[in-house]
Amino acid sequence: MTPAALSAYAGLDLLPSAILLLDADCCVVHGNPAVENLLEASLKNLIGQPVQRLFSGAPEWELSLQEALAGHWSHRTQEIVLTPSGRDPVPVSCVVTPVDQAPARLLTEFRIIDQQIKIAREQRLNEQAEANRQLMRNLAHEIKNPLGGIRGAAQLLEHELPLTHLREYTQVIIKESDRLQSLMDRMLTPHRPPHITAVNIHEVLERVRSLLAAEFPRRFLLTRDYDASLPDLRGDKERLIQAVLNITRNAAQALIAAGTLQPEIRLRTRVARNLTLSKERYRLALELHISDNGPGVPESIRERIFYPLVSGREGGSGLGLTLAQTFVQQHHGTIECDSRPGYTCFKILLPLS
Repeated sequence: MTPAALSAYAGLDLLPSAILLLDADCCVVHGNPAVENLLEASLKNLIGQPVQRLFSGAPEWELSLQEALAGHWSHRTQEIVLTPSGRDPVPVSCVVTPVDQAPARLLTEFRIIDQQIKIAREQRLNEQAEANRQLMRNLAHEIKNPLGGIRGAAQLLEHELPLTHLREYTQVIIKESDRLQSLMDRMLTPHRPPHITAVNIHEVLERVRSLLAAEFPRRFLLTRDYDASLPDLRGDKERLIQAVLNITRNAAQALIAAGTLQPEIRLRTRVARNLTLSKERYRLALELHISDNGPGVPESIRERIFYPLVSGREGGSGLGLTLAQTFVQQHHGTIECDSRPGYTCFKILLPLS
């Protein structure tokens, strides 16, 4: 293979979709890391293999390859179901394009349809989250000014009241105004610039663990399953602590309220490879799982748990998960929830440099 061909093929390694380059006999010439993940095989073992041996159950796709080689058309997209050797069928969108980069004659690109749906859903959630944040910011600004006036008037009234027991009512007004002021400050916090440094995720998790131990002494078991080989990430340590704390505190409160037998929260870290986050491709990412064996998120709010002011707990502000999502997105990451009775897991993905 010529140096020019090697250089051209190297650019394909950065693409998020699975790419196979085939020669005139439909044998593999090159593939990128995404296709190695799809086929669960190394490029070394793929090169030289007839593509028909790698997939089965898609005769119409094999016919498309022959038509492309014959020059009957230059570009075609199909939705087909491929069955990688020894694996379950995978629905994909396939693009076949003739190329002239010897020895390659065909470029085949596979996009897993479920992944496309996930990316579209992620984009929709990001847009909704941004709209929610804008609403929160506007609402907080509108409330803060009259709230200050109410508190000031209550303080003036307190000095004018002749009887001590009447001042209890003004204290209620002042304390509730302070509580609402604190809530407004929390709503505005995400819009301040983050302080970016090198962050060890396990230091973040250990800080959260100590905070939970102080807040809920001996109320549940917190287990850890850490990958010690994880490198540092670039981020705002305090915001990451707050994001994880909001999720774990919700889990602890749900476990206690439900009276779960042998309540447990589990923190798990792993390395994820070749992921697309917020439309950017990353070779390495941190995968953090925060799971519990509680009652699960109520089905009525399961699709809205990251919306502001939506809470499954009586007396909850409905801002904890909204802030967690905001902080994760500020780090170019994603957060999603899988919940059913007896199991809830929040998965956070954050890019690693």
